[in-house]
Amino acid sequence: MRGPRRRAVPGRKVKVGFIGAGVMANKVHYPSLQEMEDVEIVAICDLVDERLHSTADKYGVERRYKDYRRMLDEVELDAVYVIMPPHHLFDICVDVLERGLNLFIEKPPGVTAYQAWRMAELAEKNGAIAMVGFNRRFAPYLVRALERAKELGGKPQVVASAFHKNGLKTGPYYRGAIDILSCDAIHAVDLLCHVGGRVRKVLGSRVKAVAKSYPDNFLALVEFEGGVEGVLLCSWTAGRRIHWLEVHCKGSSLWVDLDNSPKAEAVVSAEGEVVERLTASEAAGSDEFRVFYGYFGENRHFIDCVKEGRRPLSSMEEVARTMDLVEAIYRAGL
Repeated sequence: MRGPRRRAVPGRKVKVGFIGAGVMANKVHYPSLQEMEDVEIVAICDLVDERLHSTADKYGVERRYKDYRRMLDEVELDAVYVIMPPHHLFDICVDVLERGLNLFIEKPPGVTAYQAWRMAELAEKNGAIAMVGFNRRFAPYLVRALERAKELGGKPQVVASAFHKNGLKTGPYYRGAIDILSCDAIHAVDLLCHVGGRVRKVLGSRVKAVAKSYPDNFLALVEFEGGVEGVLLCSWTAGRRIHWLEVHCKGSSLWVDLDNSPKAEAVVSAEGEVVERLTASEAAGSDEFRVFYGYFGENRHFIDCVKEGRRPLSSMEEVARTMDLVEAIYRAGL
């Protein structure tokens, strides 16, 4: 897709407005942006008074709204963060993109691939940057280890991505507004796309309802256009949370424990030997969750893209293809 040239924001602070002041936004996004000297949070919108005012007070933001459209129309903004549940995203994001404003949202980008593609088209049409936060892509230990494995063995040949949880006692996501694979297990799907590139076809999949009335176990074999073969493993009936990525190049390999712990390791091997081993906190230089697990990195990347007028690594268009793969896995598993 080709639209108007994206507008750069050089030489001054990037003015950001937030729609959403909930737990996740306060845990990883507000504090990350607050640390950046080239960013100014200038307005916040939330329907809940307590959340709105406590967040605005904490970060020294004077302009406070309960109507996000008023905020978009009254405040000079370079970028808008819309941090809300996936089934509430689409209309708000369309309003942002129709105004030509740069947009950041957390995964997933809506509840269907169709919604993601419509947002991607609007971003291109209006010359806006639209980025979806997939924090694992930006976790420093994964970034460094993947680069090292490619240096040693060239392009990846095989990638396996797994994400398991014990969801036996939990209900559906957002009371059933979105399925497991699209909402949370999509982290594993996105890592396949991140390493493998564009999908050629789903060679086969198995989608099962083991403990629920809806699918909670997923297995897929995927072929990518560049020749990479991918395997997806996701079970929401596992004994505990287990999350890992395995990549094999020619003569080199990478294994990453993606547990959300500062002690989680990435291990790079070549020619039968371990050549590098590093923990999440070592690579990030921090034990803080939002730093070692990639949230700070994804925010920094988005701001840099806004300043330079360039497409993000996890652009809306790129992530729409991840949503396409989710839906293809379902179709192949029928």
